[in-house]
Amino acid sequence: MTEPKLLFATPLYHAPLSADGQIDISEIEASCWSIAQDDEAGQEWCTQNGYPGYTSYASLTDLGWRFPIFAELEKLLDQHVAEFVKELDWDLGDKAISLEDLWINILPEGGTHTGHIHPHSVLSGTTYIAMPEGASAIRFEDPRLAQMMAAPPRRKDAREALKPFVYVAPQVGDVLLWESWLRHEVPMNMSEEERISVSFNYRWG
Repeated sequence: MTEPKLLFATPLYHAPLSADGQIDISEIEASCWSIAQDDEAGQEWCTQNGYPGYTSYASLTDLGWRFPIFAELEKLLDQHVAEFVKELDWDLGDKAISLEDLWINILPEGGTHTGHIHPHSVLSGTTYIAMPEGASAIRFEDPRLAQMMAAPPRRKDAREALKPFVYVAPQVGDVLLWESWLRHEVPMNMSEEERISVSFNYRWG
């Protein structure tokens, strides 16, 4: 029997941020806490918008310009993005893929980040700074899900490429990259400790 082709792939890049200790994750974590404590505008935005914990998404997204450790992080992310772009077979023409913004997320026990996309960028991703036991994975949603109107559900042991949702449980120091149209969310953090990540968007142009 001929094996059917799998069409319209949804690529996900998953790799260690720095395989040879080029960057100190503990320094990034300390910087995240320091920034969160001082960022009154970010704290106010989180309160007004019901965001659990802290994010600098609406207040500080130019961290590489402000803090040397984040400038180091950006250099590493640029390398990973360059590798991923090769795998995507994009025709970039005379335009480049470049970092648009980078922000901190601190998610406490019970916190969630509901499903969303990043509509004004082409690549998005996250690198993981603190993932205590019980910290939530990230969940990706099949972008075709809304079109599967009358389809039966997939078996629990379905191949990963055919599952409607895929959970990825990264380790501290991992980086994930995906195309920005891919819907994703962070389920409830079941750990008593905070889950810390740094997320980012890249643009084309």
